[in-house]
Amino acid sequence: MTGPMAIQMAAHTGKPLSDFFPSVRQAAMRSQSMHLDPEFTSFTYGDPTAPKAGLRRLAAGDLLVFYAGLRGYDCDLAAGLYLIGYFEVAFAGLARDLTEEQIHLCGDNFHVRHESVFLAQRDRLVLVKGGCGSRFLTKAVKISVMGRDQAGKPLKVLSPKMQQIFGRFDGKLSFQRSPTRWVANEHVPAAACFVRGLA
Repeated sequence: MTGPMAIQMAAHTGKPLSDFFPSVRQAAMRSQSMHLDPEFTSFTYGDPTAPKAGLRRLAAGDLLVFYAGLRGYDCDLAAGLYLIGYFEVAFAGLARDLTEEQIHLCGDNFHVRHESVFLAQRDRLVLVKGGCGSRFLTKAVKISVMGRDQAGKPLKVLSPKMQQIFGRFDGKLSFQRSPTRWVANEHVPAAACFVRGLA
């Protein structure tokens, strides 16, 4: 469950967020601070890890689309991967290369808001700021079906319907904790139209 989606569920039900974790983890989660990233209030995303380093290449007007693993709450709906929101990119880059004003605009992001975290990660931290048109979806959109890895173990892969929209990502259809996937140029117009048409 992603942070913003979980918070919305907690607010809607009146329950503490820790209640949405498995019972064996609830006590430990009650004392944890929340790392919301992406955050969909001022639309920022930050990541200091190598798999997301390529996001610094995003340019103004590009789309950065986010998905999360979700399952039904108080209903019988199997777990799957769902689109939850997107940014109309205003700017992106390594924190060390951004202007003070750009850093200030990312001030609600976990990695910037906590000064000690920011100073420790600044040289490798990629920040993305969403601009006008960015949104957190009111209804998540399923993008996965169950597939199998090379060893025959089940895993979630991009559904055939979504492959028609986003392409096949050079055959890398698994989306479980995956590095960034880039939509090929021939699929960009249809993918952008689809994403921007989501509620």
